[in-house]
Amino acid sequence: MPARSSARAMEEAKRGPLLLSKGQVYIIQITDGSHEWTVKHRYSDFHDLHEKLVAEKKIDRSLLPPKKIIGKNSRSLVEKREKDLEIYLQTLLATFPDVAPRVLAQFLHFHFYEINGITAALAEELFEKGEQLLGAGEVFAIGPLQLYAVTEQLQQGKPTCASGDAKTDLGHILDFTCRLKYLKVSGTEGPFGTSNIQEQLLPFDLSIFKSLHQVEISHCDARRIRGLVASKPTLATMSVRFSATSMKEVLVPEASEFDEWEPAGAALEGPVTAVIPTWQALTALDLSHNSISEIDDSVKLIPKIEFLDLSHNGVLVMNNLQHLYNLVHVDLSYNKLSSLEGAHTKLGNIKTLNLAGNLLRHLSGLHKLYSLVNLDLSDNRIEQMEEVRSIGSLPCLEHVALLNNPLSIIPDYRTKVLAQFGERASEVCLDNTVTTEKELDTVEVLKAIQKAKEVKSKLSNPEKKVSEDSRLSAAPCVRPSSSPPSAAPTSASLPQPILSNQGNRVCVYVCVCLPDGAAQALPGPPAGLGLGERVRMQGGHGAVCTPAPPGEAHGWGVPGLISQFAQ
Repeated sequence: MPARSSARAMEEAKRGPLLLSKGQVYIIQITDGSHEWTVKHRYSDFHDLHEKLVAEKKIDRSLLPPKKIIGKNSRSLVEKREKDLEIYLQTLLATFPDVAPRVLAQFLHFHFYEINGITAALAEELFEKGEQLLGAGEVFAIGPLQLYAVTEQLQQGKPTCASGDAKTDLGHILDFTCRLKYLKVSGTEGPFGTSNIQEQLLPFDLSIFKSLHQVEISHCDARRIRGLVASKPTLATMSVRFSATSMKEVLVPEASEFDEWEPAGAALEGPVTAVIPTWQALTALDLSHNSISEIDDSVKLIPKIEFLDLSHNGVLVMNNLQHLYNLVHVDLSYNKLSSLEGAHTKLGNIKTLNLAGNLLRHLSGLHKLYSLVNLDLSDNRIEQMEEVRSIGSLPCLEHVALLNNPLSIIPDYRTKVLAQFGERASEVCLDNTVTTEKELDTVEVLKAIQKAKEVKSKLSNPEKKVSEDSRLSAAPCVRPSSSPPSAAPTSASLPQPILSNQGNRVCVYVCVCLPDGAAQALPGPPAGLGLGERVRMQGGHGAVCTPAPPGEAHGWGVPGLISQFAQ
């Protein structure tokens, strides 16, 4: 038995020994190679252990130091008992050098910290519950220390049942791992339990798992994990978090052994020292919360990926995603992306894209993602409303998040964003809030005013001035009267009355004074509506026709929506 132990009384910093109602507490420090841990026991625990060993292993009854009554709390007695108990434990370990009896192993917490004790406890658990766990199809959770113990035990080449107890045979573990489909490996931050063992730094081998469909790994060192690639034929979902510094560490750990490599099935170009099999069944990959700074060429090995999560990393550039033809959902939130240039050439038929928490100011790279349905751009640096126009024409976009950007604090932020989507404004859910009927009314008015401004801009364009002047030279400057013109121009370039989804008829009646006194009248309010008059619209809203200064548009619309309209 490689372990050794020492016992000492637990003492408080200033008051001496810690006295409990049922006796003195002792701290036992056990060392096994480079691993150390502590166990706390009272003298009564030692007595119970000794009685069991006497009954089961026939050890000498006088080996345990006797219990003293007189002066039992004196410092001299405590110190003597510490030394006697340490000699007692050392004698027991020397008596059983290969395998400690179960009661002694449990007393010293070997089943938590020592290789043989850990594997024996795991084997017994799987002997009793393994078939039930496999039948239920549930995720089996195991720690890196347990996997490390199994790996070390297999490498030692010793009999699989050194203790002689069939329940603790290592074969129970191997049988279970061969058939397990859902695995979760979770390490701990800092020392494990009362030991100095850093679980996240322990090496272990996953090649004993032959049928995995799903694996979750967290708080381990990906560089110390071996055998994960053995699951390539069956693994469909993989999550490796708080564990990796690069994608290659997870997807192609053997890449460091070769100068040039290519995925199996790819057209070989130039000298190649290795052809590496792909993850042919993998469709979902979560590498979030790591220290990954680059989307490297290891993605060539996951051609069937549909869901990719690289959130909470340090990715600077959106590279190599063009190799993932089946990609549907991508999460690149909380990275360091500052540009989306050429995103449509890399993301193909993407439907969900999360770019929250980056350094983005411009959205022009998204304007051709025609299949995009969900887009999260919150917590970025977008300032200009014009940037939203890049996504306003996307035909399938339904959910957009822009909160916590500089533009989200401007007045009428929601309606101005929704207006960028034109006729599809009612189909867009902004910042997880469904668009209201009132917002849609405002959007329709803003759209109509914008259209009027565009027409005015066209008529003021010097290139069109000559043709417009010749066509309208005989017409005087016209102001709107109490009744609209009997006939309005039918030019396709002029805005027509708009009917919103709620059925509210929203129009703009404009009269623009041209430089030479000519005028152009556009479709106006219902017949009989004069300046200053009100009309009741469907939906309960009111409208009023209001005059404007010369050279600007007269208008009518829903009161209270914009400052031009009178109450």
